Amino acid sequence: MKILGYSPSTLVLWVVLALPAMSMIGPLTGDDARAFHRLLHPTGEWAARFMIVGMMASGLMLLFRGRQWPRWLMHHRRDIEVAAFLYAALHTAVYVIDRGSLDRIVAALPETFIWTGWLAMLLFLPLGLTSNGLSQRWLRGGWKGLQRLAWPAAVLVLIHWAALHDWGGWTPALIHFGPLLALWAYRIWYWNFRPRPAAAA
Repeated sequence: MKILGYSPSTLVLWVVLALPAMSMIGPLTGDDARAFHRLLHPTGEWAARFMIVGMMASGLMLLFRGRQWPRWLMHHRRDIEVAAFLYAALHTAVYVIDRGSLDRIVAALPETFIWTGWLAMLLFLPLGLTSNGLSQRWLRGGWKGLQRLAWPAAVLVLIHWAALHDWGGWTPALIHFGPLLALWAYRIWYWNFRPRPAAAA
């Protein structure tokens, strides 16, 4: 059974993906003048978290071959990655509004945690805009090549996060990216270095 063309599991997933955004609305209704500024960190962190979960799907499929839950995650990977893009877009919008002027935005560009964030967002734009069936059919084989932009974008996000507070963000960045880096290393080992049975004579 589908509701508005979507399966119940997809609708439930989107409710879960929207929960962090809903939790951010409450502080904005109060009298705290800094509440909007404080949206910068949670919007960016949730964008990174959902990006990491989406990118882990194929590695988890390989690590837990035959299990059902990685297949579910792989099936819904596009939904999770679209949510990551939406939170990243919200993060960018909050930053632009919070800075208040183009001069202040340009003046901050030399900072590592700023230019890496902008570059990551520029890579996310084509990924987010083509995360639909119509674009996949139109781009054909080029669609998968375009999706590989997610890897340099992820590296930029890692640096962006780590460079916060005079590079004091390394610990939370590595805690979040650690599982993805471990799966990445496992995939490299599995496809290139794992022992293989000798061919029969």
